[in-house]
Amino acid sequence: MIDMRPSLVLVLVIAVLVGTGVYLLLERSLTRVLVGAVLLSNGVNLLLLVAGGAAGRPPLTGDEGPGPSSDPLPQALTLTAIVITLGLTAFLLAMAYRSWQLHRHDEVQDDVEDRRIARLAARDERAFTDADTEADTGRGRSSLDEEAAELHDDTDEGTRGGAR
Repeated sequence: MIDMRPSLVLVLVIAVLVGTGVYLLLERSLTRVLVGAVLLSNGVNLLLLVAGGAAGRPPLTGDEGPGPSSDPLPQALTLTAIVITLGLTAFLLAMAYRSWQLHRHDEVQDDVEDRRIARLAARDERAFTDADTEADTGRGRSSLDEEAAELHDDTDEGTRGGAR
């Protein structure tokens, strides 16, 4: 029987990498977001490899007897995650560089619309009225459910062959 328990050091390293990565992802600086994404990715890659179990024989070498072989799935997932992280890193570096060129900092700024919606949410007010879902019988408009019931299906006889 193979011992499948990971070492405590690996578990602590994974926890620190993931925790630090999530903390840095919540920052406003694109450089910190970049470092956070890389740390989070490395932590998840280690988690995938540790979850894959103990190392064994190579999985695709032929018939070498009844010994335990390695599971190739965690290795394939880790390689895929490395490629995706490389693409994300390149994209975040390009965004940070462009932000530095334009503004001489890489801080993500609040949008005016975001601030307006945050103020409305603090006062518990709606940002807009949704005329599609609310019944407004005063002006002759019906609710969305009533309008949907009145519409015809595109598969009716009169609409076949492109005639509308």
